[in-house]
Amino acid sequence: MSVHETIERGRTFAARWLRGSDARGPEVASRVGIALGSAILICFVTGLLSHWIQHPPTWFWWPVHPVWLYRLTQGLHVISGVAAIPLLLVKLWAVYPKLFQRPVIGSPLRMLERGSIAVLVGAIFFELSTGLLNIAQFYPWKFFFPPVHYAVAFVAIGALAVHLAVKLPVIRDALSRPIDSETAGVDTESSADAVARRHVSRRTVLTAAWVSAGAASLAVAGQTVPFLRWAAVLAPRSGEGPQGVPVNRSAQAAGVVELARASDYRLSVLVGDRQRSFSRDELLAMPQTHARLPIACVEGWSASADWTGVRLRDLLAAVGPYPGGDVRFRSLETSGIYANSVLPHRHAIDADTLVALSLNGAALDVDHGYPCRLIAPSRPGVLQTKWLSTIEARP
Repeated sequence: MSVHETIERGRTFAARWLRGSDARGPEVASRVGIALGSAILICFVTGLLSHWIQHPPTWFWWPVHPVWLYRLTQGLHVISGVAAIPLLLVKLWAVYPKLFQRPVIGSPLRMLERGSIAVLVGAIFFELSTGLLNIAQFYPWKFFFPPVHYAVAFVAIGALAVHLAVKLPVIRDALSRPIDSETAGVDTESSADAVARRHVSRRTVLTAAWVSAGAASLAVAGQTVPFLRWAAVLAPRSGEGPQGVPVNRSAQAAGVVELARASDYRLSVLVGDRQRSFSRDELLAMPQTHARLPIACVEGWSASADWTGVRLRDLLAAVGPYPGGDVRFRSLETSGIYANSVLPHRHAIDADTLVALSLNGAALDVDHGYPCRLIAPSRPGVLQTKWLSTIEARP
């Protein structure tokens, strides 16, 4: 065999190995695509719920119980998003040669297909990368994350719907073939093809996809699922923090340390046209209620804790007849975007909704909202206002 023939065989082998022989193609792409699409759909729906809880449309209704519901939905949001990352990479690997086939433009159907793929890949990359950085609370961009992330989610899900509609016949055909089926011409395949087939098989690629997605999920699931915390090597919140509960924003970062510890602190409560102020000692003198509630943050972490304080409905009743409607909370913090929150009526009257004074058997740490904070069932942590200054209930 001449040197030229040897070089050509080597090039042929390398090209076929990089193509993955049977590994790259619709059989793998379709199966990984189902898992990826499912993860994206879960991430999209749970993300909508989180956004609507924080910015509720007039028609939206979110239940008070079970108390762990938001913990579940937001945990699923982050876990499914992280699981989608390796699935997306495998999916792109499986279809990579097809992305650069000619003609670049072609028929209107081909243009629609190529356009939907470009928008889909771009939107999903944006959503997953910014979401991952949000988990770590690292924001290298200048835009406000929540509304942009929310808007691009609709772009991604729309492009996914178009892509599925265009590729449905190909997907159905690929799924009808066994994953181990061989292509025509096996009897005449070259030794290079046979080696390449052994190096990268469809089943190997799919196994790698499932294992990597599972490992990625496990690496962050522990910040939501307590008994998996030992495996949460990539989770920024593992459950550690003052009084056994993580902290996103400290009192020092909020600039409220002196105000929170001031001897003349008073909580102002307005009910209708009546108003009354309470010191922390006066709040402690009122009947105390215990509730075990999780605190769950939008970044996906959550932790259950024992809270003690005054029921919100009892505190409002001590001022005047509660007129119904939503209740507004204001913090001693004035500069944060979540210094205020609004609690729906159904949460305000629930027996587990507290103006908390103690956490896990001890007085609230200042980083957890001392002298008092709101804690309500099935609510995002950003809406569980800390360092309360004012509670207002008006029709």
